[in-house]
Amino acid sequence: MILIVDFGSQTAHLIGRRLRQLGVETMYADPKSALSTAKEIHPKGIIFSGGPSSVYGQDAPTVEPEIFDLSIPVLGICYGWQLMAHLLGGEVKNTTKEYGPELLRLSLTTCAETIFSLPEKKFSVIMSHGDSVVRMPPGFTAIGSSKTVPFSAVANCEKKLFGVQFHPEADHTTYGMDILKNFAATVCKEPLNPLALDPKIIIETIRKTAGSQKVICAVSGGIDSTVTAYLIAKAIGKNIHPIYVDSGLMRPGTDKRLKDIFSKHIDAHLLVVDAKNEFLTALRGITDPEMKRKTIGKLYIDIFSREAKKHSDATILAQGTIYSDVIESKGSTHASNIKSHHNVGGLPDDLSLQLLEPVRNFYKDEVRQIGKLVGLPDDIVNQQPFPGPGYAVRIRGEVTEKRLQQVQIADGIVMEEIQNAGLKDSVFQCFALMSGAYSTAVKGDERVFAEVVAIRAYESKDIMTSRWARIPYEVLEKISTRIVNEVPDVSRVVYDITSKPPATMEWE
Repeated sequence: MILIVDFGSQTAHLIGRRLRQLGVETMYADPKSALSTAKEIHPKGIIFSGGPSSVYGQDAPTVEPEIFDLSIPVLGICYGWQLMAHLLGGEVKNTTKEYGPELLRLSLTTCAETIFSLPEKKFSVIMSHGDSVVRMPPGFTAIGSSKTVPFSAVANCEKKLFGVQFHPEADHTTYGMDILKNFAATVCKEPLNPLALDPKIIIETIRKTAGSQKVICAVSGGIDSTVTAYLIAKAIGKNIHPIYVDSGLMRPGTDKRLKDIFSKHIDAHLLVVDAKNEFLTALRGITDPEMKRKTIGKLYIDIFSREAKKHSDATILAQGTIYSDVIESKGSTHASNIKSHHNVGGLPDDLSLQLLEPVRNFYKDEVRQIGKLVGLPDDIVNQQPFPGPGYAVRIRGEVTEKRLQQVQIADGIVMEEIQNAGLKDSVFQCFALMSGAYSTAVKGDERVFAEVVAIRAYESKDIMTSRWARIPYEVLEKISTRIVNEVPDVSRVVYDITSKPPATMEWE
């Protein structure tokens, strides 16, 4: 058992997921109960997660210093390392900020080799911090540094305390998995027994939860809701009522694609509800991204509740929520609310239906794996994600019928040219968005002042971190030329080359 103390990092749950991949059992604890929990369960190791707070901030989460006297190895990550340094006599300051990939340089000494014994001494890591440790506590040795942060990797060999300013749990940290494995297996002496995902266990859990009740299942055509619907249909048969609410905000042809999926792969009758006018009316005049998401979330729930009344014994609402949705919507006590996903932060407090979310604790790549295990075809399993709020969050500012048509055309061009270039499988997601910025252009020797379209494409596995995709210039040129010629009232095209962190996947 390794105890993970959750200080609110967006990737705190990802630490446990990585350890689960290795076959290590984990438990999460709130900082306030960390010491008592550690005394009770006697874990072989403790990991402090990162978090959005500053150690000097008011009400900053902390632990009792006695936890370092339990003779249990501790690994502090980002805020976790800063807190460790602060509590043990070091100094933390708001100095150089680092967001995104940075180069780490290691200089190994003595016991530090146990956790930092890696194939290379220079490699890329993911940073996301404002504060950093400027003076180490007594007994610590500097092991690794970035260009601006000298104490990016440290160790107290005697007490088996380790600190890293970067995030080893992030997929885009080179050798991050090796660092966690070295801590768990070499330092903590945890046996590694990797566990495979088992759809049968999920199906049985659904069966026990739903019983003989009827379930309204929200579907969108994406991998998350499709896998959810498949598992529920296997668990409860004809008691599932899948519903696709056509908001007019999804990609054209989504309804036809869904009908095809259900006719071939899921034994359930799909109901399509036309709600285009309702959504455009509800979004009229709204420009704030959070308000958009919550408005969309509420309207979806209202429609599902309305449909549930047609099935008097339907008391459960199922949806394809995954863990990245949860954590970005302030999924833990000390986490920051990045954006309210319509299926999490957009839910009303007085929801009358019981929620059923079979893949809530899984990441995108795990859901894909579950889909493969149950036999869904590659074109479903490997499809690009599309946001639940649809094009509404790809239109900066107010959603109007005109701007919706613009982004649909632009997005179609992006998808078509990426497909033509044979790049669809090499990017996790690519899309166009209406930026809300305006610029001058010359069309037919005439001055035009029109909106700028932005293109975003990135590589990722679990949506928690990403790297912007290196699309060939000639492909970008084709996309740009077509958009400014085929999309009305557009002045120019820009390409977003920001990774996550600091960016999120969508602009809103």
